[in-house]
Amino acid sequence: MYQANLDDIKDYRREKRPRLALTLGDPAGIGPEVILKALADLEVSQNCDLVVVGSRDLLTRTYEELNLEYLANPAQLSVIDVPAVGDTITGTGNAASGAASFAYMECAIAKTLAGEFDGIVTGPIAKSAWKAAGYNYPGQTELLAEKSGVDRFGMLFVARSPFTDWTLRALLATTHIPLRQVADALTPQLLTKKLDLLVECLEQDFGIEQGRIAIAGLNPHSGEMGQLGKEEIDWLIPWLEQERQKRPHLQLDGPIPPDTMWVKPGQAWYGNADVQHPADGYLALYHDQGLIPVKLMAFDRAVNTTIGLPFVRTSPDHGTAFDIAGKGIADATSMKEAIALAVELVNGRLAAIKKV
Repeated sequence: MYQANLDDIKDYRREKRPRLALTLGDPAGIGPEVILKALADLEVSQNCDLVVVGSRDLLTRTYEELNLEYLANPAQLSVIDVPAVGDTITGTGNAASGAASFAYMECAIAKTLAGEFDGIVTGPIAKSAWKAAGYNYPGQTELLAEKSGVDRFGMLFVARSPFTDWTLRALLATTHIPLRQVADALTPQLLTKKLDLLVECLEQDFGIEQGRIAIAGLNPHSGEMGQLGKEEIDWLIPWLEQERQKRPHLQLDGPIPPDTMWVKPGQAWYGNADVQHPADGYLALYHDQGLIPVKLMAFDRAVNTTIGLPFVRTSPDHGTAFDIAGKGIADATSMKEAIALAVELVNGRLAAIKKV
């Protein structure tokens, strides 16, 4: 999937460390704080080159106002300065903060597509602030896809357990749409597209060629033979049978009742000795079906990665947290994990190029 997209990377980049752009996210949120906290840890940048895309003045102000021992000094960071437009207020997302975070993203995407970076780690944005600024995107994922010229992409959440080192990978079939629209949005064609992406990601980014993938049902008890909804019998089960025939090298489990699909991942995450063969990847059919269990297990360390792009994109799996912005108490673990995963994925893709 990625080979054609990476052909344009210059030869000299193949011998260098991954080069990542870090966008600040909404300047009124915790993005600047968690980036300064993450970059204060020297291990974070020892295997990559990091450049912050945002406002140097904002970073300096955050550094001085928080006055914490464990913050990176902005004067010592590489920063692409994107001037702010309008005034922002810490803890309050508005049109100005939305315009700023959008400008950071546009800059990072343009430079990455031009070959200056191998990937982007994005700080959290507020969709309401983007809308107030006149940008009507469901989220950063859709902007990344549009600017990259792709219509085949997915939102994958990755987290490594601190208890067992097991890796959870959960892909969402639908993302930021109202719950009442989910059943209409789901089709065999959409699920095939998402399954293709997940299979390719497991093979090319994680080296899993004969994977096991768990696929959720839509209705309670996966419809209970049509008693609690007919989507499973009408098309989901027939679709899954066709996919099994097309992909004999894979184990496709499902449709698994949504309330039990996450039992084995939970056991694998926390180290239950009785768990047998958790899946390599999980396909959830809608936003909360996937993200409630992911955030329950891994709220402080899950990483959102967009698959299907011509470059790596990761992001911490948390929002702007306006309520704690400026208080110095934001947890940078997820940002560190997002940077670490971006390095891992870039190294894997560049290694694949060298073999060609």
